[in-house]
Amino acid sequence: MTDRHSKSLAKPDKTIRFEKLVQDMVELGDLTVGRNVLEPGWRWSTHVRPHVGGEWCKGRHVGIVLSGRMGITFSDGSTMEVGPNEAFDIPPDHDGYTIGDEPCVQIEWGGLTAFTGRRNTARVLTTLLFTDIVSSTEMASRLGDAAWRDMLSSHFELMRRELDRHLGHEVKTTGDGLLAIFEGPAHALGCALAICRAAIADGLSIRAGVHVGEVERVGTDVRGIAVHEAQRIMAQAASNEILVSELTRALSSASGYAFEDRGTHQLKGLSGDWHLYALADS
Repeated sequence: MTDRHSKSLAKPDKTIRFEKLVQDMVELGDLTVGRNVLEPGWRWSTHVRPHVGGEWCKGRHVGIVLSGRMGITFSDGSTMEVGPNEAFDIPPDHDGYTIGDEPCVQIEWGGLTAFTGRRNTARVLTTLLFTDIVSSTEMASRLGDAAWRDMLSSHFELMRRELDRHLGHEVKTTGDGLLAIFEGPAHALGCALAICRAAIADGLSIRAGVHVGEVERVGTDVRGIAVHEAQRIMAQAASNEILVSELTRALSSASGYAFEDRGTHQLKGLSGDWHLYALADS
C-alpha cells in the first residue's frame, strides 16, 4: 500500500524568505508542496535573481492561484497571466511578477527549489541502521491481530528508547522494522545490539543491517543507493544477527567491537561482491 501522508502548511517543514516573498513547504514522501505568498511589487528578476544568479528562472512550476494575480514573461518574449482558481504549468526560462496591489497566493507542487535556487536536499555521509522482525507473518498469524499489534507497539517503543540512548534519529518505520540514521557507526552498532538483546528478552527475533554511505536528505526522509545497500545487507542477516558492510567494520575498528567474517555475498539489485561481517555480541 502506498504511504499516506498529511501535513499542515501552518506548520511547514521549511520556510524560505526573500524580500516580498515567503515560501512555506511540507514534504509528503517524494512530493514537496508549497504555499507561495508574493507581495505587491515582487518580481523574480529583482528580488530573487541577485541571490541565485542566472538570467531566467530555471524552475518548472505546477500549481494553482488562490488569490491575486501573477504575470510571467518568457525568454522568447511571450507573456501570460494567471489569477484566482487558475491552475498553471510554467516551463523553465521565465521571469515572474505580481500584478496589482493584492498579494498573489499560490499552492505549488513543482519547481519550488529551482524557483529560489535553493535545494531542499543535502547529501551527507551517514550511518544507516535497518531492522526487521524475523518470521513476523507467522508470528502475527499465531498471536492474532490484537496481540500482534500490542507486541509490535511494545517493540517500537523499545527501539525508540534505544535510539534516544544511542543518539540515533528515526527516519521511518518499515512494516515491522525501522530505518534510522546515526552520525557514526559506533552509535549505530551499540543501538542495534541493544535492540537485539531487548527483542530476545521479549521473545522476538530480529535481523539488522548497518552500513555507512552517502545519502540525500529530503525533508525528514533519506534517499540514495546507500539506503538500498543497507536494506540488502540486513536481508542477508540470520535470526538475531547484525550484519555490517566492510566499510562499517573498518570505521568501527577503534570502537572496541568484534566482528565475525561472513564472507562475500551477491546483494539483490547491486553489482559486485559484498564482504559482510556479523557483529559479535561480547
